[in-house]
Amino acid sequence: MLLTCKKNIQPITIDTDDYHNVVDKLTEVMIHDIFSPPVASRLYVYPNIAAYEVLNQNSTTYNSLVNQLNGLDELKSSQNENTTNLKLASVIAYLDVAKELVFSKERIEAYRDSLYTNWKALNPDAFNSAKTYGLEISEQIITWMNADNYGKTRNMPDYNIYTDDEWRWEPTPPAYMKGIEPNWNKLRTFVLDSAAQFKPIPPPKFSLEEGTQFHKELMDVFHLNNEIRAKGNDCEEIQIARFWDCNPFVSVNKGHFMFAEKKITPGAHWIGICKIASKQSNSDFEKTVYAYTKTSIAIADAFISCWDEKYRSNLVRPETLINKHIDLEWAPILQTPPFPEYTSGHSVVSGASSEVLTEIFGDNFAFDDTTELPYGLPMRSFKSFRLAAQEAAVSRLYGGIHYKAAVEVGLDQGILVGKLVNSNISFLK
Repeated sequence: MLLTCKKNIQPITIDTDDYHNVVDKLTEVMIHDIFSPPVASRLYVYPNIAAYEVLNQNSTTYNSLVNQLNGLDELKSSQNENTTNLKLASVIAYLDVAKELVFSKERIEAYRDSLYTNWKALNPDAFNSAKTYGLEISEQIITWMNADNYGKTRNMPDYNIYTDDEWRWEPTPPAYMKGIEPNWNKLRTFVLDSAAQFKPIPPPKFSLEEGTQFHKELMDVFHLNNEIRAKGNDCEEIQIARFWDCNPFVSVNKGHFMFAEKKITPGAHWIGICKIASKQSNSDFEKTVYAYTKTSIAIADAFISCWDEKYRSNLVRPETLINKHIDLEWAPILQTPPFPEYTSGHSVVSGASSEVLTEIFGDNFAFDDTTELPYGLPMRSFKSFRLAAQEAAVSRLYGGIHYKAAVEVGLDQGILVGKLVNSNISFLK
């Protein structure tokens, strides 16, 4: 008599660490591929939305984002959600969208395939059902994503350099890179009614005449940076500046070679803070995905809002004017990033992120920010998300790459974006 061996079918258990891991994998590939801050925000938002929608088409706790986000009108599925492992399907959807957004697609695919092998070995039927459902939703999110005008902006003109106008931005040392993403305001927004919905007040009127507001702010940058340097590299201001640097375009010169020092972006730093808050609060899987999704939407719209103003005002960086008119050898503590000065991108993104995270996890949520530990920077502790955002904003002044107005107005601009996300999207039933 022939004996048949029954396969050892086991449930496929997906927990919050699995979701944190796929987000971390995307961050790893993002750093490897050296995406600019605005483009990196796009990398995070669409995979999170795909995962969120997989979980919440018929949730009793969370609302779908269909008809809440601009252009997201309908999602269909042939699967029975009641018999589908939705957590597994959400991770599958996340990875499927993520691989379409990076240059090193094979890195995401190799990671995905290793997970697929493990899941399929545990329970082929459950895996296949979840895969079918996850990919059905992700394919529709990818179609929506591809209609956001990003592709069209790849063929739009680069930023023109106007050397005759001293007030206009121009490339800065050491790499003298061209302006990054001058057409980012052409992207479809998520919650904003337009890129210019929170158009900030103009920066102080350009003037190199003593006594004017602009000249005062320029000299403040020069003197403050000199005072900070005199304190030494271990002073608090330099630690703050470096902690929040998040510039993926830092160029390092060694002999005849120049190479990029790979770092996370401002948005990635706040995604890291979202992870810290989710883990510290013991958020369940659904709340974790909700937190990532809401935070990434705020970050994405914050970049569109900020970049709209950057290339409207086209304001020159402090380094350029100080080198021309004050001190040829002066350099800021942080390396100046390659785009116009006003408003401060990190300030806008930090303001927006802090508002949505406060809405999710509460005010006075104290946390230890370990996001920069992998990049050789020590932990910093904060009593709330808003206090962290304030420090992130002032770090740009300490670093010598922004004037005071860009920092203060930028933070307020971001807060308005965050509050709009809080008020205009109904996540919870």
